Amino acid sequence: MNIIQWLDGVDKKLFIFIHYSLANNYLDAVMLFIRNGMVWIPLYGFLLYWVIRYYKKYALKFIAVSIVTVAFTDYVSASILKNFFERPRPCYNAALQPYIRNIIGCGGLYSFPSSHAANHFGMAAFWFWSIFIMTGRKWHWLWFWAAIICFAQVYVGKHYPFDVTGGAIMGWLAGITSAKFFERWVAPAVVKTVRQPLGAPGTATE
Repeated sequence: MNIIQWLDGVDKKLFIFIHYSLANNYLDAVMLFIRNGMVWIPLYGFLLYWVIRYYKKYALKFIAVSIVTVAFTDYVSASILKNFFERPRPCYNAALQPYIRNIIGCGGLYSFPSSHAANHFGMAAFWFWSIFIMTGRKWHWLWFWAAIICFAQVYVGKHYPFDVTGGAIMGWLAGITSAKFFERWVAPAVVKTVRQPLGAPGTATE
């Protein structure tokens, strides 16, 4: 057994544990709710209001880079990487059928990387650092928000754990890159309000 086969076995065991062993009716309802994109519209509305209300001079740039970031992560994960790796979703794996609970539709054929994970970690990374750039504050809850959506994707049976891990890493890199671009785009105006550059330690947190 080579390392790839070993990792694949670990991934499948983790999937069975999360999707099958942890299953209960309460979690089914919660996780189906969490992964529904419509649920998060109030959050997007809040961020839009907050930026326009308190940081109006950065609002259009913040919104534009947010849109570009999620468009990039969605296109690359769904249209390029999934077709490159061609890893079937768990629900298409015959060996896993005894454990598949079918609480949601199977969806497209390929699963790696998770587009949900890429998109939400891309947004979380960009928002986290862009808000830090504008205010000096770190909204750590954004990471929890992205992580719980990733967990929900595995729980409902859409993805393996390594699918969401790969998507999260891709999204994080995209979000960091977008934040660096945003930092350069809004400078030097923002320099007056933030003492340290992107990623610097020792700043105020929220």
